Amino acid sequence: MSRKRVFYAWNYVNWGGAQIYFLSIIKLIRKDWDITMVLPKGTSEEFLGFLDELGVERVFFDHPLDKETPSSLFGKLMRQARRVRSECSMYKKLRQLGTRGTVVHIEAAPWQSWLLLTALVAGGANVFVTLHNFLNTPSFPRKLLWKVRMRFLTLLPRFNVFTSNQDAKTRFAEYFGERFAKTIEVTYTAVDPAQIAEAAATSNRSALRKDLEISENAFVVLTVGQFIDRKGRWTLLEAAKQVVEEVPNALFLWVMPSLPDSDTLKKIELYGLGNSFRPILSANVGSNRMEILRFFKIADIFALPSFIEGLPIALLEAMALGIPSVSTDVFAIPEAIKNEQTGLVVEAGDFTGLSRAMIRLYHDPELRELFSKNGSEHVLRSFNESQAALTALQAYERMFGSRT
Repeated sequence: MSRKRVFYAWNYVNWGGAQIYFLSIIKLIRKDWDITMVLPKGTSEEFLGFLDELGVERVFFDHPLDKETPSSLFGKLMRQARRVRSECSMYKKLRQLGTRGTVVHIEAAPWQSWLLLTALVAGGANVFVTLHNFLNTPSFPRKLLWKVRMRFLTLLPRFNVFTSNQDAKTRFAEYFGERFAKTIEVTYTAVDPAQIAEAAATSNRSALRKDLEISENAFVVLTVGQFIDRKGRWTLLEAAKQVVEEVPNALFLWVMPSLPDSDTLKKIELYGLGNSFRPILSANVGSNRMEILRFFKIADIFALPSFIEGLPIALLEAMALGIPSVSTDVFAIPEAIKNEQTGLVVEAGDFTGLSRAMIRLYHDPELRELFSKNGSEHVLRSFNESQAALTALQAYERMFGSRT
């Protein structure tokens, strides 16, 4: 019997929670499935290292797409043109590899990339899309257009949707229609309990701090993710100014896949934080997932002031490792942080509320201990990657078995 084949594909070069989500599925299926990653040239070497750990084949296509959305109309139009070019390049590569009768699990927005998804289904692929978060509510004309496109996709026989949290499933139901929405399964963004346990047991907080010349007495606030607007970067820096005034030994570390450019560094300097804020390149933290997870333990608390977010893997990992966490009340984050029970949530953009939450945790070690215990138990119980990956695998198998 021939082995089944799955392609994972997306068209941007940086990695994040969506890629860790895919890796969790790959770990479960790699013994029985042939796996190929279809990636844009220029993909992060750090992420390619993760693929090396799993022994996953990868092929590359031209024309990567940046994830930042321009503010000007001309910039948006040019980005759309680049997106079309990138998706055409991805599609060409997938067709060359041969997708008929395979599973193609692709990171793409159905309301934008509906032609790409339609072409893949028409070519005989069993197509899966995972939606991580709902964007801000569009204008009425755009909302209507999105509905038309997404409901058209639901008519295709081998088009399938997962969401990585319950919030996304609820919000997208209106666009796909009630009948199709019932078929959407939640495959949670999740953590590997065994990996978390190993990282917690082998992390050396003192050594990590010594390597970065951080005092043992410093109150370290850690953020992990791209240093972009939707992650709340300026909210964090505004809050940090207020925290440092009351907590002089506070130190803010932001681990990011690429360092800020010169213009962004100049803007950071305007906040007057000096050495109290340090951007850190994630590649310098570790060359594999375990080293990165061990690094989390350098922190006293974790903060993620996002405006737009699904269920962020960095937040789940921090909570699972027992790091008291503060984030915002947007989208699926409250599925992880139950306010005042497993952590603290504040309103997105409320830098004063964020600073008060961090200062409160600084002054209350018992509260930190409570959130450490409750947060870790909640994440390890509710967001286990084995269950999420099994749900995806079962869906793959059903589609593979239903081929005509």
